[in-house]
Amino acid sequence: MSFQVDKYARQAAPVRYDDLDLTTAFRDQPLSDDTLRVLRYMCDIESHTICYLRDVLVTPSHTDPEVTTFLTMWNYEEYWHGEVLADVLAAHGIATGADHVRQLRVRQGWRDRLAPIRQSLLANLIGDDFVATHMSWGAVNEWLTHAGYTRLSQIEKHPVLTEVLSRIATQETRHIAFYATQARERLARSSRARRLTPLALFKAGQPGRGHRKQGRVWRRCNPTKVMIAGEGYMGLVMRAAAAERCLVPAAPRGSEQNGRYPSRAIQ
Repeated sequence: MSFQVDKYARQAAPVRYDDLDLTTAFRDQPLSDDTLRVLRYMCDIESHTICYLRDVLVTPSHTDPEVTTFLTMWNYEEYWHGEVLADVLAAHGIATGADHVRQLRVRQGWRDRLAPIRQSLLANLIGDDFVATHMSWGAVNEWLTHAGYTRLSQIEKHPVLTEVLSRIATQETRHIAFYATQARERLARSSRARRLTPLALFKAGQPGRGHRKQGRVWRRCNPTKVMIAGEGYMGLVMRAAAAERCLVPAAPRGSEQNGRYPSRAIQ
């Protein structure tokens, strides 16, 4: 069954957490330092989604009304993922807020300013087949994020954190459904897209780059075959990676100071 974008647009909403007493929960049972580093890392990623959207909207993806409707609602939900993670961090006395986000973006420097120009030139030279790569990349990102949040819950075993991450993961599941459906359909009908997508995923932004074990797991799968076959095989690969504790490494210490943190963009 195809993904119903109109229905998703009507149902998209902030992740709910007003029924959870974060301050009391984490005062009585604070999270480990490793988990807090991971959450700060993920909070930065979720807050950076709007910058990724900026880069995507200068590509052929912006011409498809279904894609842009989804991206509008997706960005809205991702914003609130960042907000709830920021509140979890705030309950531990870790400031994130507007000043922190602003500093992260400013520190990207000239590369960040040139990114949408580069993205636009490359993507528009490729044409419509770029959208298949974008959808494939989005599916992989969402799969990894969902698996990462699930694995973090299993490691930390904090009841309130588990509830927060479970609610985020539920929304990520809908994001996966859209990206994976679009990717399969677009890859199935274009041999050129099937040639371009592995190049983009493996050369431009391979998940797990710099992490030896996860890289080995990832390289075993051909992303175009995975997308066409369905979510099952990719889910199996992601679970295998999670079982090796690869999906939630401690965030690099000082990553927020040097201004480098992963982008969702295909660059």
